[in-house]
Amino acid sequence: MNIQPLADRVVLKPTEAEEVTKSGIVLPGNAQEKPQIAEVVAVGPGGIVNGDEVKMEVAIGDKVLISKYSGTEVKVDGEEYTIVRQMDILAKIA
Repeated sequence: MNIQPLADRVVLKPTEAEEVTKSGIVLPGNAQEKPQIAEVVAVGPGGIVNGDEVKMEVAIGDKVLISKYSGTEVKVDGEEYTIVRQMDILAKIA
């Protein structure tokens, strides 16, 4: 199945959270924070959103930093994705 976002939405695949802290402490799955770095897997066409023209500034393959509690989490074919509006993306990571 292929996800095609509409308007100014972006489909992100969260990066794997580290399971060991820098000091060597292993964290159980429920103690880990939701990752805020994700990879762009699909980008909507942009266009007119709420009366304003939106130009998409991210591309497939970009690594981005997102707000901690932004977007909608979905599971497709066993893979977890987050769908956010472009305005919820804080920065690209070089």
